[in-house]
Order: sequence, then structure tokens, then C-alpha cells
Amino acid sequence: MIPGAIILCGGKSTRMGRDKATLPFGPECMLQRVVRLVGEVVPLQNMVVVAAPHQPLPEIPAAVQVARDERQDRGPLEGLAAGLRQLGGRIDAVYVTSCDVPLLVPDFVRRLFELLGDYDIAVPRDAEFHHPLAAVYRASVLSHVERLLAQNQLRPRMLFNATSTREVPVEDLRSVDPNLSTLENLNRPEDYAKALAFAGF
Repeated sequence: MIPGAIILCGGKSTRMGRDKATLPFGPECMLQRVVRLVGEVVPLQNMVVVAAPHQPLPEIPAAVQVARDERQDRGPLEGLAAGLRQLGGRIDAVYVTSCDVPLLVPDFVRRLFELLGDYDIAVPRDAEFHHPLAAVYRASVLSHVERLLAQNQLRPRMLFNATSTREVPVEDLRSVDPNLSTLENLNRPEDYAKALAFAGF
């Protein structure tokens, strides 16, 4: 399997109060750190950062591509579509994440690629809650995503219902990520402070 990755940064960050992609995290900013960690699993040339139309981005490796949402504030499916279009037919499946997970564990990403098997999607699930921004999607789901976007069906759950989806209990991922840190996205200043302390900064 040829792996790819899509890192989404186009959210409003209203609860954080500032753009999360450029938020400092130790010697890097948040987006730079997530690119580096995902890059331990996925070649940089198979990685796309998806941002809002006019969003400034910090410096990232030249091999990493940048795509822009066609329409702003339409959620992760819009970013998934932009990233898959940018990657074209060069990859088999992509790991999709937001840029605000600085405690991401690369082995978590590897494990989800392994768990994809013959499915279209492998997504962690905690009770009734899915984690669509810590999931693996086959490139072939693009047609389903575009159809949902055209119908203004913006919830990732609709995509899971329309495809062959493997729901992975989060407890099954503790063997590679004991604290499930990969699932801890930072929405508020207190989340940011806690993650910095956990990382030793």
C-alpha cells in the first residue's frame, strides 16, 4: 500500500482564540510538529496540508503540498476532498488528521493503516463517538465525499454509512498509544497548556 496523509488546518479556532497551525509548541509550531510526526510514517511528498483560502501557514518542508478548501467553513469533508484531489492517483489511502494534535503517536498512524485491510475507511470509535480526524481513508472514497458535499451533507458519519467502514474501538489502539494522545486535539487554551506540560515544555 502507498500511504498518504492529509493535515487539516482550516478551522476557525474560535475556542483557542488564535490560529492553531502557527501556535508555538516547543521549538516548532503546531503544524510543523504534526507534519514531522506524521512524516515518520508517510513520505513527505505524499502529504498535503489543507488550509482555508487565505490562511497564512508557517514554513513546512518543500516536499509537502498545500491545498486550499474550495469553500470555507464546510468542515472536514471539504478538506478531505481538497487533499484527495491534490494527491491524485499517487496514493492508495490517506491518514487524515487536524493540525492541533501535537502529542500524535506515529505508531497509531501505522496501526490504522494496518487495520484498513479491505475496507474503505478505518476510523477509531469511542462508544457512539467517531474520530474522523484520526482515521484512514482509501483514495477511492473521493467520489462519495464529493456527492455528500454536493448534497450539503457535511457530517463524516454520512460517509461512514455510505462506504465499507471498519470501526476500531479506541481501547484496541492503546497497545500503540497507551494514553490515546493522538486523539487529544487542542481546542482551548487550557488544553494547550496541559499538552505543553505533558510534552515537557
